[in-house]
Order: sequence, then structure tokens, then C-alpha cells
Amino acid sequence: MHGPIGPMEPAALLRLAEAIDLKGKGGAGFPFARKLRAVLESCERQDLGAVVVVNATEGEPASWKDKVLLTRAPHLILDGAALAAFALDAEEIVIGVADDDVGRPSLTEALQERRMPVPTTIVTVPHRFISGEGGALVNGIKRPAAHPARHEEALQRLRRRRSAHAAVERRDVLPARRRRPDRPVRVRRARHRRRAGHRAAHSHRVGQAPRRCGVRRRHPAAGDPRPVRGAARPGILMGGYHGKWITAAAAERAEVSRKGLTAVGGTLGAGIIVPLGADTCPLGEAAQVVRYLAGESAGQCGPCKMGLPDLARSVDLAVSGSAPVELVRAAAGDVKGRGACSHPDGTARFALSAMEVFADDLRLHATGEGCGKRVKGMMGLPGAPDANPQKLTLDWSRCDGHGLCAHVVPDFIRLDGNGYPAFPPTPVPTWLREGALKAVKVCPELALRLVRAE
Repeated sequence: MHGPIGPMEPAALLRLAEAIDLKGKGGAGFPFARKLRAVLESCERQDLGAVVVVNATEGEPASWKDKVLLTRAPHLILDGAALAAFALDAEEIVIGVADDDVGRPSLTEALQERRMPVPTTIVTVPHRFISGEGGALVNGIKRPAAHPARHEEALQRLRRRRSAHAAVERRDVLPARRRRPDRPVRVRRARHRRRAGHRAAHSHRVGQAPRRCGVRRRHPAAGDPRPVRGAARPGILMGGYHGKWITAAAAERAEVSRKGLTAVGGTLGAGIIVPLGADTCPLGEAAQVVRYLAGESAGQCGPCKMGLPDLARSVDLAVSGSAPVELVRAAAGDVKGRGACSHPDGTARFALSAMEVFADDLRLHATGEGCGKRVKGMMGLPGAPDANPQKLTLDWSRCDGHGLCAHVVPDFIRLDGNGYPAFPPTPVPTWLREGALKAVKVCPELALRLVRAE
């Protein structure tokens, strides 16, 4: 459609990236020109060759923008990789894709239809939320387990493997050649259905928002003003699972930009908008996501291994009315800024914003009666990963408050003020199932049971 692509000198590519203000679309919004300049200087200073790493993993269930590009416009992705390879005089291009097979076939076919400037290979990494983190992707190229790592450590390992230095994300590079600073961008809308096995509770649309576009114009459901029992309006998640909730009232006046969303207490993040219907329990939906994020951690540092399960448990307790919101704030404070990657920070941000935006619903839940709405699975989470969900039950006529169960699985069971076990009525997370089973076995009064969660 656009004709062949040719080499572009580093200085020309830098000027173009700066002229069009090209930024990453993964969430951080880091300027591509600064990233490219840093890589060029580092390669020259250390006399190292570069490897262009194309990040096409997109592990977040709520986002399908990368999958649309992979399936509908794979040559744009390859154009961006080729441009970066030309400018960096790279030795190799490595494309990381998820093992869900959504984008690999079309990308493979596109590679067969063209000639790349350097050897180009496709590497498959596990389809997990954390697989798209920069350090995790570099790790996944070297070995099957894609775990996040601080970028310096990951790059050191990659350098030892193939004398490489630079990991350049595809979402930063791909638009550079096909957009000129002297021509306006024509915005088209693209619809894309989820594959079988991914639950879609409402219409799913992928598109590019024009400048100064309002949130309600981008997604009309986000401005739904209908009142909800006890709470003013339903909420809207901006930025994805590492984003923040805002009220529908805020969506009425917010525009889709980093500055515009920050002004109303939100964040653009990865550009994901998830509105909730008036008949959906927002706290129940948020609790599901926090549990999912806790289970998706690499479990290689304390904040992820211990802190996120504790945060998920705190959210469950607050939503069930068994604990005050201060417990969530304390658990979030324990993980913020302490992880090997940004996963704990993003999860804490998501949980805290839910507690703030849905404070009226939280007060209704604290009465024990709840908000009167059902959890309908509106957050785009994958189909039930646990084929046999189980929860703990307690026979109060047998329990004598020995407290052994809380010592066995402290991440899920705590002792209340009277020394008796307290735990949320939600299913036991899969990563704590073994501990819960052990707690059942050590109970001297046989008061604890693990039963199927309906």
C-alpha cells in the first residue's frame, strides 16, 4: 500500500521521531527519540552491535490493539523493525510473540513475503500478563521462563549471549515511516472479535483516538449517567489493569490524552477504556482483576510473592465487608516501589483507585448487604483458569480457636480479635491451594473444610 521501505540514517530517523512526537503505546509513553539516541550512544561508547527486539507479546486480556496490528497490518510492524535495524546497524531482529497463536501466523506469512535487512526470527513466550514487560521479554528470548528483571540485569545477560545491547520495543517504532509531520493522520476504526476461549462481555473495539477527543465520544458507554443504588454512577477503567478508575462524571469532561486524564485523576496508560454497566458490581469486578494480577506475578521477589497475594486478600476482605479499606491501603503501601518491575506498583494503583472511586459501594458492602448488583465478568479476563475453584468453610460448632490454620497459610487465613480464623468467602487462589489443603489437614478439631466454590 505504501511502497517499499528504504534505509534511513540515524539522524534522519531521530528528526522524524521528534517532529511527530512519537511515544510508546505500552503505557509509559516514553519518547522514542530519546530511547533511540540512548541506544546509539551506548552502542558507540561500548563498541557493541545491536539487536532489535520487537515486543509483540501483549499479555493483558483487556487490550487487543497489538493483536489487531499483528493480524491486520503485520508489515507495519516489520517496517518499524527494519527502520530501527537500518538506523542502529543491527546484527539481528528478534520478534517476541505470545503462545496464544493470535498473531504468529500472519507475522510469519508477512516475513515470507518480503526481505528484511538482517536475519529475523520469531520467538514465542508464555501468554502471561508479565511477559510483555521489557526485562521479561529479554529473559524470555534467552530461556523459556519469561520473568521480569531490572533492565540492566536483563541486558547484561543478553549481551553475554550475543554481544547485543539494545531492546527496542515495536510499539515505539512501527508508526515512524508511515506518518509524516507535514500531513494529518487519518483515523479509521477497526473492530476485532476475540478468539474462542476469551470471554467478551460487551463489544470490543480497537481504534485510534483523534487529538482532543473526549472519553465519552471515544466510548459512549463511558458517559452513562444512570444512577446506581447508593452510588452516583458506574465507573470507567482507564489505562488497563495497571491503570486507574475514574467516575462517569469525570469521563464526561475528560479528553483522551495524558494531560487530560491526569486532570481528572486518571491515566492514559496503555490506552484501554473499560466502562462498567449500571447493573454490575464494580468492587466485585475489581477484586477479580486484583486476584488475577496476583496470580500472574513471577513470584521472584517479595512484593510479588508475598505482597500481591496479601493485597488481593485485603481487597477480598474489604469487598466482603469483613475489613476496613485501610487494610487495602496498608497492603498497597507495602508493595509500591519495591518490586523488580512495575507490576506491584500497577496492581496497587488499580486497587487503590477502585477503593476511592467506588467508596459509596464500599460503604454498602460494609453493612453486609452488598450493593445489590452482580459480578458479571465485564473486565475481559480469560475464561476460568481454575477448572475446580474451591473455597474454605468453617464449622463453628467444632472450632476451638487453636490457630494452627493461620500459621500454615497466613496469606489467606488470619486470626480475628478473639483468636478465631477469618478468611474471605471467595475461592482460594490457585497458588495458595496447597497451603489451604495443609491447613485443613492440621486442624485438630476437623473444623476446616475445602469445598467446591459454586
